[in-house]
Amino acid sequence: MPRRPENLYPEYHAHVYFGPATVAQARALVEAAGRELPVAVGRVHEKRVGPHPHWSCQLAFDATAFETVVPWLDAHRDGLDVFVHGQTGDAYADHTDHAMWLGAESVLDLSAFRPRAG
Repeated sequence: MPRRPENLYPEYHAHVYFGPATVAQARALVEAAGRELPVAVGRVHEKRVGPHPHWSCQLAFDATAFETVVPWLDAHRDGLDVFVHGQTGDAYADHTDHAMWLGAESVLDLSAFRPRAG
């Protein structure tokens, strides 16, 4: 079972995942999030970018907004999967150890990231 989001870090990214059949739904979701929530809305990528195995749009927010943003996303995602992770400055850990999900978990392409030496 995917790890559910917990407010553990100072800053977060939430990546809304979608595909060709759900792009309009995802656009409506992130536009509503931008109007209703204290988030910075990134570009809607109609291609795979970075480690993300699906088309996506990033929402950035901080820990003070977490308890508003995450429940709102969960209530409004209507079947879309959302990858939520802490932003700690360690990209590998952020996308592995700090990975949390609303909906189904996906396998990320971590090839661009390197674990930090202990």
